[in-house]
Amino acid sequence: MRHIVLLATATAAVIAAALLLPGSSLGQNRPWGEGYIPNLPVTTQDGKTVRFYDDLVKGKIVVISFIYTSCTDICPITTARLTQLEDKLGDVVGRDVFLLSMTVDPERDTPQRLKDYAEAFHTGPGWSFVTGKPEDVRMINFKFGERSKLLSEHRNEIVLGNDLTGYWQRDSVFGDIDRLVMTVRSLDPKWTDQVRAPAPSTASNTGLAVSPQPGQALFKKVCAPCHTVGAGDRVGPDLRGVTARRERSWLSSYIQSPTRMRAQHDPDALALAEKYPAVRMPVLGVSANDAGDLIAYLDAEEARLNATRDASAQQTPHDHHHHHH
Repeated sequence: MRHIVLLATATAAVIAAALLLPGSSLGQNRPWGEGYIPNLPVTTQDGKTVRFYDDLVKGKIVVISFIYTSCTDICPITTARLTQLEDKLGDVVGRDVFLLSMTVDPERDTPQRLKDYAEAFHTGPGWSFVTGKPEDVRMINFKFGERSKLLSEHRNEIVLGNDLTGYWQRDSVFGDIDRLVMTVRSLDPKWTDQVRAPAPSTASNTGLAVSPQPGQALFKKVCAPCHTVGAGDRVGPDLRGVTARRERSWLSSYIQSPTRMRAQHDPDALALAEKYPAVRMPVLGVSANDAGDLIAYLDAEEARLNATRDASAQQTPHDHHHHHH
């Protein structure tokens, strides 16, 4: 029954988001565009100084997020979810759609720090990470509704817009990524004319496939933005075989609160922080129960991958020694 409850909550959240957002389409009161979006100088992660409106927004479809590189909780997840969006949009990024990550900590986020951060996430050329003079960056962020006095309270929404049509809206990366892909694509009138997208039904909108394995849905939602199982390191380490390498109790504690483990100077937690310096695993609000489900899922995945490997090893007995590294 658990996964059904998860599903219902997720659907409720998606519906709530849908109710909040389109109504608050940002373009209503006054047109966004030239004169509203500041044309101040900003610097990209490559150290290039550009004009914010003219060079990064004008005539483009943009997906804007607000981050700071020392943020250890939700920003890494926001950026990791956006890399999934980038993957799914494919070669559209840098051609029809541009991603823009604005720092909310311009005093500390130098172009070099932003470059290290971008590289940790393997972001592509259509994605700019932007800093600048603190007052200029603040002014830009303010216009996009980012007004928090405390870094830790900055908004985790993203802003999507098409400068050509003047349509802007807020959205979140924490729903279904496929839905977000559709939302971004539909900002492009050329695309909308070609593709008559079926009306989104709430049933297909959950982003959590109902699975007999409770850990699987949770893994997709919470862990997959940064980790694969068997497909190599992403933002964080590949988790294949982790249940064999680590004690259960350690895994459970680490999944629930990596920050606490680092604060207690746990050697394994500190070694991970050193190996993946640009991004820290955040506290994801996972309960002990959920952590157990995730560990069970990782166990099952490991067994499944091993079975597949052994099956293919049997078909080609002469080359079985390749399968043991």
